[in-house]
Amino acid sequence: MTERTKGPASYFPSIEAKYGKPVDHWVELIEARQPAKHMELVDMLKSEHGMGHGHANALVAYALKS
Repeated sequence: MTERTKGPASYFPSIEAKYGKPVDHWVELIEARQPAKHMELVDMLKSEHGMGHGHANALVAYALKS
């Protein structure tokens, strides 16, 4: 049996397809804005890059956990 991807990474294929950039691109943007609070980073992705809340939240959660 194949194990399904869980957590923030489950969003990655749709993020890459919708926004045309690899996850590493978004993680680098988030890391460049440090130090910042989680929601500040989510708001940045939404306002500056037109990202939806769920996708932005998943990327920030992943980047801050890494």
